[in-house]
Amino acid sequence: MKRNIAILGSTGSIGTQALDIVREHPEQFEVYALTANENVDLLIKQAREFLPEVVVIANEGKYDILKEALHDLPIKVWAGSESIAQVVQSEPIHVVLTAMVGYSGLKPTINAIKAGKVIALANKETLVVAGELITSLALENKVPILPVDSEHSAIFQCLNGERSPIEKILLTASGGPFRNHSIDDLRKVTKREALKHPNWSMGAKVTIDSASLMNKGLEMIEAKWLFDVNPDQIEVVVHPQSIIHSMVQFEDSSIIAQLGLPDMHLPIQYALTYPNRLKSSFERLDFFKLQTMTFEKPDTNRFRNLTFAFEAARIKGNMACTMNAANEIAVAAFLEDKIGFLEMSDIIEKTMQKTSFVQMPSYDDYVQTDNEARHIAKELIN
Repeated sequence: MKRNIAILGSTGSIGTQALDIVREHPEQFEVYALTANENVDLLIKQAREFLPEVVVIANEGKYDILKEALHDLPIKVWAGSESIAQVVQSEPIHVVLTAMVGYSGLKPTINAIKAGKVIALANKETLVVAGELITSLALENKVPILPVDSEHSAIFQCLNGERSPIEKILLTASGGPFRNHSIDDLRKVTKREALKHPNWSMGAKVTIDSASLMNKGLEMIEAKWLFDVNPDQIEVVVHPQSIIHSMVQFEDSSIIAQLGLPDMHLPIQYALTYPNRLKSSFERLDFFKLQTMTFEKPDTNRFRNLTFAFEAARIKGNMACTMNAANEIAVAAFLEDKIGFLEMSDIIEKTMQKTSFVQMPSYDDYVQTDNEARHIAKELIN
């Protein structure tokens, strides 16, 4: 039986690679819904190829372009963020791949969980912002959350079939393009330099997060919720070659690792087909071509965002929501050349200090926190 999938963020890096997998396994998948934020041209092209039941463009100003381009096809065309949150509840959908960027993925994920859909989670911010709410909803609705990030997929695969408790998660990081830069060098980093990741091809926001190590901080918080561990059980290991995607250490001292080339197709496919593994045409890892694999401790004096993430995870409440909102504003400002690379961390730190703290937040509290933190961060930038 084919799985009907909804891809939220189909024009981004994860979404386009997910569609590669659909092309390779048309007997396994049917695309029911595609959504995009801004890239209407690519969304039109995808819709004409995969003929989904529904397409949604978040930017309502581009609705007419999308509607006109698809007028000859039996495809429903919707617009706006509320439409994205609505489409995930459609009865025929089996799996929702959440590949939207940032906070915008929270409400659609909540709605998909309440509708009983399997969640293939590529939007780490959903668990960063509201991990306690999301995990409790998933348990209540008996909905599996299958990780798509390469690191979390690796951990998930390492735990498959294991019954022993986790002693430690070893979360690997490439270190980004600036791992050997001094503080003075980091002050001079340009947007163009920061967008050149040494190993991975990703969207602009995720690439900047990777360069600042915020991405690893977000992944640490995501791992805390996915695998029910505390922050002190997660150790970040800089592994520049990105061959070991993460590891799990057990109480008997054994460590299990998942290896592969730095390519997102495998973790996406694993999440979409779990518990099965499908034969693929992906390039295989050749150990005889590996010259070396190295490991380092992250430098949290130069890359302070990682420290902020551990602080937020330990403090709990709405602190991670505040941190995430501040980071999204800071990254946007850096990409618009309004602030420097190191100033992103300053904005995040000050926003975490100034935003109202809520120990036991509800969904409405998360919405309020996100709004307040963004306002404070923007004021700090201006």
